[in-house]
Amino acid sequence: MEIRRDIYLQQLIDRKHNGMIKIISGIRRCGKSYLLFNIFKAHLLESGVPADHIIEIALDGIENEHLRDPKICWNYICSSVKDEGMYYVLLDEVQFMLRFEEVLNSLLHHGNIDVYVTGSNSRFLSSDIVTEFRGRGDEIRVHPLSFAEYWSSCDGEYEDVLDDYMTYGGLPQAALMRTERQKSEYLKNIFANVYLKDVIERNHLQNAEEIGILTDVLASAIGCPTNPNKIANTFQSQRKLSYTNKTIANHIQYLEEAFLISSASRYDIKGRKYIGANQKYYFTDIGLRNARLNFRQHEETHIMENIIYNELRIRGYNVDVGMVEVYERNEEGERSRKQLEVDFVVNRGSRRYYIQSAWDLSSREKQEQEYKSLRNIPDSFRKIIIINGSKRPWVNEDGFVVMGLKHFLLNQDILDA
Repeated sequence: MEIRRDIYLQQLIDRKHNGMIKIISGIRRCGKSYLLFNIFKAHLLESGVPADHIIEIALDGIENEHLRDPKICWNYICSSVKDEGMYYVLLDEVQFMLRFEEVLNSLLHHGNIDVYVTGSNSRFLSSDIVTEFRGRGDEIRVHPLSFAEYWSSCDGEYEDVLDDYMTYGGLPQAALMRTERQKSEYLKNIFANVYLKDVIERNHLQNAEEIGILTDVLASAIGCPTNPNKIANTFQSQRKLSYTNKTIANHIQYLEEAFLISSASRYDIKGRKYIGANQKYYFTDIGLRNARLNFRQHEETHIMENIIYNELRIRGYNVDVGMVEVYERNEEGERSRKQLEVDFVVNRGSRRYYIQSAWDLSSREKQEQEYKSLRNIPDSFRKIIIINGSKRPWVNEDGFVVMGLKHFLLNQDILDA
Protein backbone atom coordinates (compact mmCIF):
# COMPACT_ATOMS: atom_id res chain seq x y z
CA MET A 1 0.00 0.00 0.00
CA GLU A 2 1.27 3.48 -0.87
CA ILE A 3 0.74 6.14 1.76
CA ARG A 4 0.22 9.49 0.09
CA ARG A 5 2.53 12.31 1.20
CA ASP A 6 0.82 15.14 -0.66
CA ILE A 7 2.14 17.92 1.59
CA TYR A 8 5.75 17.09 0.72
CA LEU A 9 5.07 16.26 -2.92
CA GLN A 10 3.56 19.73 -3.34
CA GLN A 11 6.59 21.32 -1.70
CA LEU A 12 8.85 19.53 -4.18
CA ILE A 13 6.64 20.57 -7.09
CA ASP A 14 6.70 24.19 -5.93
CA ARG A 15 10.51 24.13 -5.89
CA LYS A 16 11.08 22.61 -9.32
CA HIS A 17 13.57 24.52 -11.49
CA ASN A 18 14.34 27.10 -8.80
CA GLY A 19 18.10 26.91 -9.36
CA MET A 20 18.80 25.44 -5.93
CA ILE A 21 19.60 22.02 -4.49
CA LYS A 22 16.44 20.56 -3.01
CA ILE A 23 17.45 18.86 0.24
CA ILE A 24 14.98 16.41 1.76
CA SER A 25 15.78 16.22 5.46
CA GLY A 26 14.16 14.65 8.50
CA ILE A 27 14.41 11.86 11.03
CA ARG A 28 15.63 8.54 9.65
CA ARG A 29 12.93 6.08 8.55
CA CYS A 30 10.34 8.82 8.01
CA GLY A 31 10.02 8.09 4.28
CA LYS A 32 12.44 10.50 2.59
CA SER A 33 13.78 7.98 0.06
CA TYR A 34 10.30 6.72 -0.79
CA LEU A 35 9.12 10.28 -1.29
CA LEU A 36 11.95 10.99 -3.74
CA PHE A 37 12.29 7.73 -5.68
CA ASN A 38 8.65 6.67 -5.76
CA ILE A 39 6.22 9.52 -5.21
CA PHE A 40 8.17 12.39 -6.80
CA LYS A 41 9.49 10.21 -9.62
CA ALA A 42 5.93 9.10 -10.41
CA HIS A 43 4.91 12.77 -10.56
CA LEU A 44 7.72 13.53 -13.02
CA LEU A 45 6.74 10.64 -15.28
CA GLU A 46 3.06 11.59 -15.15
CA SER A 47 4.07 15.16 -16.04
CA GLY A 48 5.64 13.90 -19.26
CA VAL A 49 9.29 13.80 -18.24
CA PRO A 50 11.04 11.02 -20.24
CA ALA A 51 12.38 8.21 -18.07
CA ASP A 52 15.91 8.73 -19.41
CA HIS A 53 15.81 12.35 -18.15
CA ILE A 54 15.52 11.12 -14.55
CA ILE A 55 18.92 10.15 -13.13
CA GLU A 56 18.50 8.08 -9.94
CA ILE A 57 21.43 7.17 -7.73
CA ALA A 58 21.04 5.42 -4.36
CA LEU A 59 24.49 5.87 -2.90
CA ASP A 60 23.92 3.45 -0.03
CA GLY A 61 23.49 0.56 -2.47
CA ILE A 62 26.48 -1.69 -3.13
CA GLU A 63 25.72 -1.53 -6.84
CA ASN A 64 26.54 2.19 -6.75
CA GLU A 65 29.65 1.95 -4.60
CA HIS A 66 31.83 3.26 -7.44
CA LEU A 67 29.65 6.38 -7.68
CA ARG A 68 30.65 7.39 -4.17
CA ASP A 69 33.82 8.72 -5.77
CA PRO A 70 32.93 12.39 -6.50
CA LYS A 71 34.70 12.56 -9.86
CA ILE A 72 33.19 9.30 -11.09
CA CYS A 73 29.73 10.42 -9.98
CA TRP A 74 30.19 13.81 -11.64
CA ASN A 75 31.26 12.21 -14.91
CA TYR A 76 28.40 9.71 -14.76
CA ILE A 77 25.77 12.43 -14.32
CA CYS A 78 27.26 14.67 -17.01
CA SER A 79 27.52 11.79 -19.48
CA SER A 80 23.84 10.96 -18.85
CA VAL A 81 22.80 14.43 -20.03
CA LYS A 82 22.36 13.90 -23.78
CA ASP A 83 20.40 16.97 -24.89
CA GLU A 84 19.21 20.41 -23.79
CA GLY A 85 16.04 19.11 -22.14
CA MET A 86 15.60 19.34 -18.36
CA TYR A 87 17.18 16.49 -16.40
CA TYR A 88 16.27 15.57 -12.84
CA VAL A 89 19.03 14.19 -10.62
CA LEU A 90 17.74 12.22 -7.61
CA LEU A 91 20.50 11.33 -5.14
CA ASP A 92 19.74 9.26 -2.06
CA GLU A 93 22.00 9.12 1.02
CA VAL A 94 24.35 11.69 -0.46
CA GLN A 95 26.61 11.67 2.61
CA PHE A 96 28.17 8.42 1.31
CA MET A 97 30.01 10.54 -1.27
CA LEU A 98 33.12 12.43 -0.22
CA ARG A 99 33.06 16.12 -1.18
CA PHE A 100 29.41 15.76 -2.15
CA GLU A 101 28.83 19.50 -1.67
CA GLU A 102 31.34 20.26 -4.47
CA VAL A 103 29.59 17.88 -6.85
CA LEU A 104 26.13 19.25 -6.08
CA ASN A 105 27.15 22.90 -6.25
CA SER A 106 28.90 22.22 -9.59
CA LEU A 107 25.72 20.67 -11.02
CA LEU A 108 23.97 23.99 -10.51
CA HIS A 109 26.17 25.47 -13.25
CA HIS A 110 24.21 23.37 -15.74
CA GLY A 111 21.00 25.19 -16.56
CA ASN A 112 19.18 21.99 -17.48
CA ILE A 113 19.90 19.95 -14.34
CA ASP A 114 17.50 20.05 -11.40
CA VAL A 115 18.95 18.43 -8.26
CA TYR A 116 17.17 16.64 -5.39
CA VAL A 117 18.99 14.87 -2.55
CA THR A 118 18.36 13.08 0.71
CA GLY A 119 20.84 12.48 3.49
CA SER A 120 21.06 10.47 6.67
CA ASN A 121 20.86 12.69 9.72
CA SER A 122 23.81 10.90 11.35
CA ARG A 123 26.11 13.01 9.17
CA PHE A 124 23.79 15.26 7.19
CA LEU A 125 21.69 17.46 9.42
CA SER A 126 19.63 20.58 8.97
CA SER A 127 22.32 22.53 10.80
CA ASP A 128 24.88 21.39 8.19
CA ILE A 129 22.92 22.55 5.17
CA VAL A 130 23.64 26.26 5.40
CA THR A 131 27.39 25.80 5.65
CA GLU A 132 27.72 22.94 3.19
CA PHE A 133 25.82 24.57 0.34
CA ARG A 134 26.61 28.24 0.99
CA GLY A 135 23.01 29.35 0.68
CA ARG A 136 22.29 27.23 -2.41
CA GLY A 137 20.32 24.58 -0.53
CA ASP A 138 16.53 24.61 -0.26
CA GLU A 139 15.34 22.34 2.54
CA ILE A 140 12.14 20.30 2.60
CA ARG A 141 11.68 18.93 6.10
CA VAL A 142 9.85 15.60 6.16
CA HIS A 143 8.11 14.40 9.32
CA PRO A 144 6.69 11.03 10.30
CA LEU A 145 3.12 10.46 9.16
CA SER A 146 0.52 12.97 10.24
CA PHE A 147 -2.63 11.44 11.67
CA ALA A 148 -4.48 12.00 8.39
CA GLU A 149 -1.71 10.20 6.48
CA TYR A 150 -1.68 7.43 9.07
CA TRP A 151 -5.45 6.96 8.93
CA SER A 152 -5.30 6.64 5.15
CA SER A 153 -3.24 3.46 5.64
CA CYS A 154 -5.57 1.91 8.21
CA ASP A 155 -8.94 0.20 8.38
CA GLY A 156 -11.04 0.91 11.43
CA GLU A 157 -12.97 3.46 13.41
CA TYR A 158 -11.47 6.83 14.27
CA GLU A 159 -11.16 6.11 18.00
CA ASP A 160 -9.32 2.84 17.42
CA VAL A 161 -6.95 4.34 14.87
CA LEU A 162 -6.24 7.34 17.12
CA ASP A 163 -5.43 5.05 20.04
CA ASP A 164 -3.03 3.12 17.81
CA TYR A 165 -1.42 6.36 16.59
CA MET A 166 -1.06 7.70 20.13
CA THR A 167 0.71 4.47 21.09
CA TYR A 168 2.87 3.61 18.08
CA GLY A 169 3.28 6.94 16.29
CA GLY A 170 3.67 7.64 12.60
CA LEU A 171 6.83 6.04 11.25
CA PRO A 172 5.68 4.54 7.92
CA GLN A 173 7.20 1.10 8.50
CA ALA A 174 5.50 0.76 11.87
CA ALA A 175 2.20 1.95 10.42
CA LEU A 176 2.21 -0.89 7.88
CA MET A 177 2.98 -3.61 10.43
CA ARG A 178 0.06 -5.80 11.39
CA THR A 179 0.55 -6.67 15.04
CA GLU A 180 1.20 -4.65 18.18
CA ARG A 181 4.16 -6.88 19.00
CA GLN A 182 5.79 -6.17 15.64
CA LYS A 183 5.32 -2.44 16.08
CA SER A 184 6.63 -2.26 19.64
CA GLU A 185 9.70 -4.40 18.94
CA TYR A 186 10.49 -2.45 15.77
CA LEU A 187 10.30 0.91 17.55
CA LYS A 188 12.39 -0.17 20.53
CA ASN A 189 15.01 -1.70 18.27
CA ILE A 190 15.47 1.26 15.94
CA PHE A 191 15.56 3.73 18.82
CA ALA A 192 18.50 1.95 20.41
CA ASN A 193 20.31 0.72 17.30
CA VAL A 194 19.65 3.52 14.81
CA TYR A 195 18.74 6.83 16.41
CA LEU A 196 20.78 6.86 19.61
CA LYS A 197 23.64 5.08 17.87
CA ASP A 198 23.67 7.85 15.22
CA VAL A 199 23.85 10.55 17.88
CA ILE A 200 26.61 8.78 19.81
CA GLU A 201 28.75 8.09 16.74
CA ARG A 202 28.29 11.48 15.12
CA ASN A 203 29.22 13.40 18.26
CA HIS A 204 31.92 10.95 19.47
CA LEU A 205 30.26 10.52 22.85
CA GLN A 206 32.24 8.45 25.33
CA ASN A 207 29.46 7.92 27.86
CA ALA A 208 26.47 6.46 26.03
CA GLU A 209 24.64 5.88 29.30
CA GLU A 210 24.34 9.61 30.02
CA ILE A 211 22.49 10.52 26.85
CA GLY A 212 20.33 7.42 27.20
CA ILE A 213 19.19 8.50 30.65
CA LEU A 214 18.68 12.08 29.43
CA THR A 215 16.48 10.77 26.63
CA ASP A 216 14.39 8.89 29.20
CA VAL A 217 14.03 12.06 31.31
CA LEU A 218 12.88 14.12 28.31
CA ALA A 219 10.51 11.35 27.23
CA SER A 220 8.93 11.28 30.69
CA ALA A 221 8.50 15.06 30.69
CA ILE A 222 7.03 15.88 27.26
CA GLY A 223 5.09 19.12 27.46
CA CYS A 224 6.61 20.07 30.83
CA PRO A 225 8.81 23.17 31.18
CA THR A 226 12.40 22.25 31.94
CA ASN A 227 16.00 23.37 31.46
CA PRO A 228 19.50 21.90 31.76
CA ASN A 229 19.98 23.23 35.30
CA LYS A 230 16.80 21.55 36.51
CA ILE A 231 17.75 18.27 34.84
CA ALA A 232 21.27 18.42 36.30
CA ASN A 233 19.82 18.91 39.79
CA THR A 234 17.51 15.93 39.25
CA PHE A 235 20.43 13.73 38.26
CA GLN A 236 22.38 14.83 41.34
CA SER A 237 19.57 14.49 43.89
CA GLN A 238 17.75 11.39 42.61
CA ARG A 239 20.43 9.40 40.80
CA LYS A 240 23.56 10.67 42.56
CA LEU A 241 25.14 11.31 39.16
CA SER A 242 27.23 14.32 38.19
CA TYR A 243 25.92 15.41 34.80
CA THR A 244 26.72 19.08 34.23
CA ASN A 245 24.19 21.49 32.82
CA LYS A 246 26.59 22.38 29.99
CA THR A 247 26.89 18.74 28.96
CA ILE A 248 23.12 18.32 29.20
CA ALA A 249 22.57 21.38 26.99
CA ASN A 250 24.97 19.96 24.40
CA HIS A 251 23.30 16.56 24.48
CA ILE A 252 19.84 18.09 24.06
CA GLN A 253 21.17 19.95 21.03
CA TYR A 254 22.48 16.67 19.58
CA LEU A 255 19.03 15.08 19.99
CA GLU A 256 17.42 18.08 18.28
CA GLU A 257 19.92 18.00 15.42
CA ALA A 258 19.06 14.33 14.89
CA PHE A 259 15.38 15.37 14.63
CA LEU A 260 14.45 13.14 17.58
CA ILE A 261 13.05 16.03 19.63
CA SER A 262 11.96 19.61 19.05
CA SER A 263 11.95 22.50 21.49
CA ALA A 264 9.32 25.18 22.00
CA SER A 265 10.56 28.45 23.50
CA ARG A 266 8.60 30.38 26.12
CA TYR A 267 7.11 33.66 24.88
CA ASP A 268 5.80 36.49 27.06
CA ILE A 269 2.63 37.46 25.20
CA LYS A 270 2.03 40.78 26.97
CA GLY A 271 5.70 41.76 27.01
CA ARG A 272 6.20 40.55 23.44
CA LYS A 273 9.54 38.94 24.18
CA TYR A 274 11.09 35.51 24.58
CA ILE A 275 11.95 34.17 28.01
CA GLY A 276 15.20 32.22 28.06
CA ALA A 277 14.47 29.66 30.77
CA ASN A 278 12.29 26.55 30.81
CA GLN A 279 11.65 25.36 27.29
CA LYS A 280 9.32 22.51 26.45
CA TYR A 281 10.48 19.49 24.49
CA TYR A 282 8.39 17.26 22.24
CA PHE A 283 9.25 14.04 20.44
CA THR A 284 9.14 14.09 16.65
CA ASP A 285 7.42 10.71 16.77
CA ILE A 286 5.28 9.80 19.75
CA GLY A 287 5.76 6.08 19.07
CA LEU A 288 9.51 6.43 19.53
CA ARG A 289 8.92 8.28 22.78
CA ASN A 290 6.62 5.54 24.05
CA ALA A 291 9.05 2.83 22.94
CA ARG A 292 11.89 4.50 24.82
CA LEU A 293 9.78 4.23 28.00
CA ASN A 294 8.86 0.63 27.16
CA PHE A 295 5.24 1.77 26.63
CA ARG A 296 4.80 2.31 30.37
CA GLN A 297 3.73 5.98 30.46
CA HIS A 298 0.60 6.58 28.42
CA GLU A 299 -0.66 9.95 29.67
CA GLU A 300 -3.32 11.02 27.18
CA THR A 301 -3.06 14.72 28.06
CA HIS A 302 0.67 15.01 27.32
CA ILE A 303 0.58 12.70 24.31
CA MET A 304 -2.30 14.67 22.79
CA GLU A 305 -0.33 17.89 23.33
CA ASN A 306 2.72 16.36 21.63
CA ILE A 307 0.62 15.23 18.65
CA ILE A 308 -0.94 18.70 18.26
CA TYR A 309 2.52 20.27 18.36
CA ASN A 310 3.79 17.90 15.66
CA GLU A 311 0.74 18.55 13.51
CA LEU A 312 1.26 22.30 13.70
CA ARG A 313 4.91 21.89 12.67
CA ILE A 314 3.93 19.63 9.77
CA ARG A 315 1.56 22.35 8.56
CA GLY A 316 4.40 24.84 8.49
CA TYR A 317 3.63 26.90 11.59
CA ASN A 318 6.18 28.31 14.01
CA VAL A 319 5.21 27.18 17.50
CA ASP A 320 6.11 28.67 20.88
CA VAL A 321 4.79 28.21 24.41
CA GLY A 322 2.92 31.28 25.68
CA MET A 323 3.04 32.94 29.07
CA VAL A 324 0.61 35.58 30.35
CA GLU A 325 1.41 37.50 33.51
CA VAL A 326 -1.56 38.51 35.69
CA TYR A 327 -2.02 40.12 39.10
CA GLU A 328 -4.59 38.75 41.52
CA ARG A 329 -5.75 39.46 45.06
CA ASN A 330 -6.19 36.70 47.60
CA GLU A 331 -8.89 36.54 50.28
CA GLU A 332 -6.81 38.82 52.52
CA GLY A 333 -6.63 41.42 49.76
CA GLU A 334 -2.94 40.87 49.12
CA ARG A 335 -1.87 41.37 45.52
CA SER A 336 0.27 38.66 43.91
CA ARG A 337 1.71 37.98 40.48
CA LYS A 338 0.97 34.80 38.57
CA GLN A 339 2.13 33.38 35.27
CA LEU A 340 -0.53 31.60 33.24
CA GLU A 341 0.44 29.29 30.40
CA VAL A 342 -0.89 29.14 26.87
CA ASP A 343 0.03 25.77 25.39
CA PHE A 344 0.90 27.09 21.94
CA VAL A 345 1.49 30.48 20.34
CA VAL A 346 1.25 29.66 16.65
CA ASN A 347 2.55 31.94 13.91
CA ARG A 348 2.77 31.86 10.13
CA GLY A 349 3.39 35.10 8.30
CA SER A 350 1.07 37.77 9.73
CA ARG A 351 -1.31 35.21 11.23
CA ARG A 352 -1.28 34.18 14.87
CA TYR A 353 -3.35 31.75 16.91
CA TYR A 354 -3.40 30.91 20.60
CA ILE A 355 -4.15 27.24 21.23
CA GLN A 356 -4.96 25.29 24.37
CA SER A 357 -4.87 21.48 24.39
CA ALA A 358 -7.38 19.90 26.78
CA TRP A 359 -8.13 16.19 26.93
CA ASP A 360 -11.27 16.85 28.95
CA LEU A 361 -13.36 19.99 29.55
CA SER A 362 -16.29 18.36 31.34
CA SER A 363 -15.75 20.03 34.72
CA ARG A 364 -16.26 23.71 35.47
CA GLU A 365 -12.86 23.78 37.19
CA LYS A 366 -11.08 22.47 34.09
CA GLN A 367 -12.90 24.96 31.85
CA GLU A 368 -11.85 27.84 34.06
CA GLN A 369 -8.23 26.62 34.04
CA GLU A 370 -8.10 26.53 30.23
CA TYR A 371 -10.08 29.73 29.65
CA LYS A 372 -8.30 31.93 32.18
CA SER A 373 -5.04 32.42 30.31
CA LEU A 374 -6.86 33.09 27.01
CA ARG A 375 -9.08 35.70 28.68
CA ASN A 376 -6.00 37.63 29.77
CA ILE A 377 -4.41 37.91 26.30
CA PRO A 378 -4.71 41.58 25.26
CA ASP A 379 -5.14 41.16 21.50
CA SER A 380 -7.75 39.94 19.03
CA PHE A 381 -5.94 37.02 17.40
CA ARG A 382 -7.93 33.81 17.26
CA LYS A 383 -8.09 31.77 20.45
CA ILE A 384 -8.71 28.04 20.07
CA ILE A 385 -9.25 25.16 22.47
CA ILE A 386 -8.77 21.61 21.13
CA ILE A 387 -10.47 18.90 23.15
CA ASN A 388 -10.50 15.14 22.79
CA GLY A 389 -13.39 13.87 20.71
CA SER A 390 -15.17 14.43 17.42
CA LYS A 391 -17.23 17.55 18.09
CA ARG A 392 -17.43 20.09 15.32
CA PRO A 393 -15.99 23.57 15.99
CA TRP A 394 -18.20 25.99 17.89
CA VAL A 395 -17.73 29.39 19.51
CA ASN A 396 -18.28 29.64 23.26
CA GLU A 397 -19.53 32.62 25.23
CA ASP A 398 -16.01 34.06 25.50
CA GLY A 399 -15.59 34.04 21.73
CA PHE A 400 -13.10 31.15 21.83
CA VAL A 401 -13.30 28.47 19.16
CA VAL A 402 -13.64 24.99 20.67
CA MET A 403 -13.12 21.97 18.43
CA GLY A 404 -12.70 18.24 18.71
CA LEU A 405 -9.29 16.71 18.11
CA LYS A 406 -10.66 14.75 15.15
CA HIS A 407 -11.59 17.90 13.23
CA PHE A 408 -8.24 19.48 13.97
CA LEU A 409 -6.26 16.47 12.82
CA LEU A 410 -8.23 15.77 9.66
CA ASN A 411 -8.70 19.34 8.37
CA GLN A 412 -5.46 21.05 7.44
CA ASP A 413 -7.00 24.55 7.22
CA ILE A 414 -9.23 24.21 10.28
CA LEU A 415 -7.56 27.07 12.21
CA ASP A 416 -9.07 29.55 9.75
CA ALA A 417 -12.43 27.81 9.35
